[in-house]
Amino acid sequence: MKAYLDLVRHVLANGEKKSDRTGTGTLSVFGYQYRLDLRDGFPLLTTKKVVFDNVVRELLWFIKGAQNTYDGLKPECKIWDAWSDETGHVGKIYGYQWRYWEKAVPLPEAAGTYCLAHIDQLASLIEGIQKNPDSRRHIVSAWNPGNMDEMALPPCHAFFQFYVVNGYLDCQLYQRSADIAVGVPFNIASYALLLMMVAQECRLQPRYYVHTFGDAHIYLDHLTGLEKQLVRMPCALPQVTIANKPFFDLTFGDIVLDHYHPHPFISFPVAV
Repeated sequence: MKAYLDLVRHVLANGEKKSDRTGTGTLSVFGYQYRLDLRDGFPLLTTKKVVFDNVVRELLWFIKGAQNTYDGLKPECKIWDAWSDETGHVGKIYGYQWRYWEKAVPLPEAAGTYCLAHIDQLASLIEGIQKNPDSRRHIVSAWNPGNMDEMALPPCHAFFQFYVVNGYLDCQLYQRSADIAVGVPFNIASYALLLMMVAQECRLQPRYYVHTFGDAHIYLDHLTGLEKQLVRMPCALPQVTIANKPFFDLTFGDIVLDHYHPHPFISFPVAV
């Protein structure tokens, strides 16, 4: 995971001090990109332990289109507790936008009237890759201004695009806001796993995960933990296997991580 550590070094060396919504303060750069090759192994950070179980549970929760942490995330995974209400409700966040993007459909029997319909972006994405692989429109967006006031947290990883060539499948994520210490290792693993799952469904080989950043930042209270990681030697990358099942039928037990031997966990406070 040299690419991740290079990002940390870049922000430490070039980041500018900036205030933020949480009041914590950051070192920030605007605009950065790296490329990871999944043929080298699964890109799960090894200079600190990342809880892969939580990565899997959250991704499957997104794929389900859920709006409540009790609908497939809790009690095992509590990473959204800081943003959910007392009932577990988080609103129309990532998964809802992926599976239930809202559109107004005119009613033919009554001019000027409309009903609410939904677009399943994930299903359309997979169908598009299978039927028209050379298209440049294999895109899923979570950034929906019309629903922003109904989200517990506006999407940080805002949209992603897939690319097919020579039997390979690549994925590029645009992340408007990136917490380098806490969020980014999680985001890398989540979208690498999504790439593998879609590739399997479309009978392609997963290849490049491209990560493009808007505001990439280090919170000032994360500096010590990141500096500790920079002196640790990265370990060999693990492997992930996925059961041979249809994409939307995959469950937590169908995704297995092997040969993951990271350095010890580092605790970072989460800026809310």
